[in-house]
Amino acid sequence: MTRPDDAAATVAAYLADHESRDLLRFITCGSVDDGKSTLIGRLLHDTRGLFEDQLSALEKDSRRHGTQGERIDYALLLDGLAAEREQGITIDVAYRFFSTARRKFIVADCPGHEQYTRNMATGASTADAAVVLVDARKGLLTQTRRHSYIVSLLGIRHVLLAVNKMDLVGYDQATFDAIAAEYRTLAASMGIEHVSAVPLSALEGDNLIERSPRMPWHAGETLLEFLERVPPGDADAGAGFRLSVQWVSRPHQDFRGFAGTVAAGTVRPGDEVVALPSGRRSRVARIVTADGDLAVAARGQAVTLTLADELDISRGDVIADAHDAPQVSDQFAAHLLWFDAQPLLPGRPYWLKIGAREVGASVTEIKHKVDVNTQEPLAAKHLEMNEVGVCNLYLDTPVPFEAYRDNRELGGFILIDRQTNATVGAGTIDFALRRAANIHWQHVDVDRAARARLKGQSPRCVWFTGLSGSGKSTIANLVEKRLHAMGRHTYILDGDNVRHGLNKDLGFTDEDRVENIRRVAEVAKLMTDAGLIVLVSFISPFRSERRLARSLFGPGEFVEVFVDTPLDVAESRDVKGLYAKARAGMIPNFTGIDSPYEVPEHAELVLRTLDVPPEALAEQVVQRLLEP
Repeated sequence: MTRPDDAAATVAAYLADHESRDLLRFITCGSVDDGKSTLIGRLLHDTRGLFEDQLSALEKDSRRHGTQGERIDYALLLDGLAAEREQGITIDVAYRFFSTARRKFIVADCPGHEQYTRNMATGASTADAAVVLVDARKGLLTQTRRHSYIVSLLGIRHVLLAVNKMDLVGYDQATFDAIAAEYRTLAASMGIEHVSAVPLSALEGDNLIERSPRMPWHAGETLLEFLERVPPGDADAGAGFRLSVQWVSRPHQDFRGFAGTVAAGTVRPGDEVVALPSGRRSRVARIVTADGDLAVAARGQAVTLTLADELDISRGDVIADAHDAPQVSDQFAAHLLWFDAQPLLPGRPYWLKIGAREVGASVTEIKHKVDVNTQEPLAAKHLEMNEVGVCNLYLDTPVPFEAYRDNRELGGFILIDRQTNATVGAGTIDFALRRAANIHWQHVDVDRAARARLKGQSPRCVWFTGLSGSGKSTIANLVEKRLHAMGRHTYILDGDNVRHGLNKDLGFTDEDRVENIRRVAEVAKLMTDAGLIVLVSFISPFRSERRLARSLFGPGEFVEVFVDTPLDVAESRDVKGLYAKARAGMIPNFTGIDSPYEVPEHAELVLRTLDVPPEALAEQVVQRLLEP
C-alpha cells in the first residue's frame, strides 16, 4: 500500500518534471482533404494524449459521423463544429495539447479552404514550426503554396513537409522524392530556412511515432522526432531586453510597477533601461512576481518591474535595454493580410494594435498585392478578403517597433474597424519609412486662437453631406451669403470645384472617393486654423471618411449637416443629367445608383428638403453656428 507521503512526493516529482519540459507550438496546414485532422488525431492517440472518456466518445462519434467504416475516424477529434462534421472539412482553428517524455506541444489544426485563410494565419501567428501536408496522389496544390507563403510571411523558420496517404500510392519512393524536391525549391524561393520531409500515412500510423517497415527506404526522422528536435521560439534569440507594458500596478502609494511579459532578452536588477516612445532612462530596481523577487527574468516570463526613477510610463509603452533599444516611428512599410469582406481602401481610418498599444492608423498606399501562388507582385488599388499586399502605413502616434523577422510582438500588428471593432487585417512590419524623431512640429507665434480673435469669430467646419442633387451646394451658398452679410470670414469647399484643381487626379472609385475626402478634410483643418468658418459641400458617401474628417477637429468645431433628400427627388432634379447617364451605364460608381450612400447616424443637423425652402434651411444652419 502506498503511503500518502510517497504519493504526494510522486505527484510533486511528476509536476516538476512536467513543468521543466519546454513547449513547442506548431501548426498543420495544407490543402483540403490532405489529412491534417486525421494526422493530429492519430498523433494524440498514439502519444496517449487522450483520456478514456475521450477515446470512448471518439469511438461512438466514429460510428455516427466517421468516414472509415468500423475503424476509428481520428479526424473527429479536431473537427468539432457541426458544419465541419457534415462537410468533412476543417473550418475553425482547432488547438490541442499533448506531451511526450521530452516536450510539451500545442498544435493548431488550420483549415484548408481558401476562404478560411485568415483562420490559418491566426494559427500561424504564434507557431514555432509548421507541418505542411500534401496528398501523395495530388502533389503540391494551390492552397499548399498559399499556406506556405503565409508560413513564410509570419516568420516560421522550421517546416516539415508531410507527404501523406503514402498507402494510396503503394509507398512509392519516387513519388515522395519528386514531391519533396519540388517543395524544397518552393520553400527556398519563399525564404523558408529549414525544411525536412517525411513520407507517412496518418490513417495507418506510418512514420508518425515509429519508423514504418513499409518504407525502409526512408532513412530520415519520423514526424514526432522532428517535433521533439525543433528548437522552440528562437526567432529573437540574442536580442536585447524588451517588455511591452500591459498594466501599471499601483496597489498603494509606495509602489509603482510596470507589468508585462518579457518579449525578448533577459533583465536583471541594476540594468539600465529606456522607456519608449518617451526615451527616458532609468535602472531596474526590482523584478517582482507572485512568488517573490527574481534575480533575472527571461523571454516568456510575466513580471512586474520597478525602476529607480519616477518615469511617466503607460500601458503600451515598451521598456527595453538602453544600449540596444527598438526604433520609434509613425510610418512603416508592411505586409498586410486582409480579413474583411469589405475591401481595404487606402486613406480609410482604422485602429492599429501592436503589442499592448492601440493607435489610429491608415494605409497611405498599396505598393502592390502579392499573388500568393506565384509570389509575383500585382498592381492594386485595394485589397479583397484573403489577399496579401505590400503597403505603407501611417500612424497618428509614434510607436516603438522592430521588424517582424526580429521580434514578433513588436513587429506584428492587427487592424481594427473603428465602427464595428472587428479585426479586419493582420500585418508584419518590414521597416520604418522614417524615424518619428526626424520630423517635428514647427512652432509658430501666431496661433489659431490669435487668428480667430482677429476675425472676431469661432472657427468651424460645417460639413454638408447628401446625395447628388440633394441641395447641398445651394444651401451652403445661402449660408455663406448670410454669414458674409454678418461680417463673418468664410470659405466654401465645393466638391465639383475642388475636382478642377486639388483633386483633379482622382476618379470616382471607392478608393478615390476616400482620398478625395481625406484631402479636403486636411484643407478644411488648415482653413479653420486660419480662423475661418469653412463650408464643405461634398457627397462624402462613407461614414468612415466623415468620421475621419470629424477626428481632425476639436469638440464643437465640426458640424455635420445631413441634407436629407430622397433618391427619387434628387434624381428628378438632375440638372446636370448625371443620374440619367448613371442609369444608362455611362457613369460607373455613381452614389445612389451602383455605389452606396451611408446615411449619417449622429449628424448635428438634419435638413429635410421636401417641404422646406432652401432659405429656411440655410437659416437653421446659421442659427446653429451662432449658438455659444
